[in-house]
Amino acid sequence: MSEFNNVTITREANVYFDGNVTSRTVTFADGTTKTLGIMMPGDYTFGTAKAELMEIMAGELTYRLDGTEEWLAIKGGESFNVPADSSFDLNVSELADYCCSYID
Repeated sequence: MSEFNNVTITREANVYFDGNVTSRTVTFADGTTKTLGIMMPGDYTFGTAKAELMEIMAGELTYRLDGTEEWLAIKGGESFNVPADSSFDLNVSELADYCCSYID
């Protein structure tokens, strides 16, 4: 899906890691949310209470889920799932455009 209809976008940005990761929150009529953002090259660790679907729209990175040792490569057009109440590490090698869906 390249377009979202009938949504509310929070105007203020979510800014992380000294501005190297930014996003905007999109809220749907049913109350579900997604964030749309950009990650500059770098290393990041994120924690999450809810399960997430991370869709990489453009760019390249590797990720490692909490409790695993293996780094997995991902690029634009691919996605990965993050379990609830966990964390994940990212090594962004090329500016990445992403969409994060929060799963209840």
